[in-house]
Amino acid sequence: AQFASNITFHILFPSITIALGWLLMFFRWRWRRTQDAGWLAAYRFWTKVFALTFALGVVSGVTMSFQFGTNWPGFMERAGNVAGPLLGYEVLTAFFLEAGFLGIMLFGHGRVSERVHGFATFFVAFGTTVSAFWILVLNSWMQTPAGHEIVDGVFHVKSWAGVILNPSFPYRFAHVLLASGLTCAFVLAGVSAWQMLRGSAPQMAP
Repeated sequence: AQFASNITFHILFPSITIALGWLLMFFRWRWRRTQDAGWLAAYRFWTKVFALTFALGVVSGVTMSFQFGTNWPGFMERAGNVAGPLLGYEVLTAFFLEAGFLGIMLFGHGRVSERVHGFATFFVAFGTTVSAFWILVLNSWMQTPAGHEIVDGVFHVKSWAGVILNPSFPYRFAHVLLASGLTCAFVLAGVSAWQMLRGSAPQMAP
């Protein structure tokens, strides 16, 4: 129940940030192409939403990493050779790639060049997707394990390609990306409609 509650709470935030990062990239690209202030207003507003959901996702995600070891120490003892590196790769992409460029994306507009700011926005979006990639690799491997051998009850990697490209990974990863796109679309539509009803919507691009 503890882990189920945590993961149910956690998944709300990656479901938004994975797609929202690319949507921010689109808003910024359209502003650069058209110089329409509406696209920039949309970018700045949804950047704040992204920062909030990203922070909540990181905090709730870190606790889950500890729960793997505290709730299922026997499983992690046997599968740690596979799960450990995959979780490590996810941490590297989440904390070093996303968090590193997030500060530039949030506070760098007007302080760094437009090219650097654009690169920062891209790498934040890319980082969220890569982070989801590694988590889905591990999740899929636990459902359809491949690329390993069991020696004395412990999993050992025979082929990282087999581990990563396990049978259920492609459609599980596609499912998460599509789910994030739909979730983000509904959040975008709902918040925009609420602002329009309140009469507080910023100027948006047509």
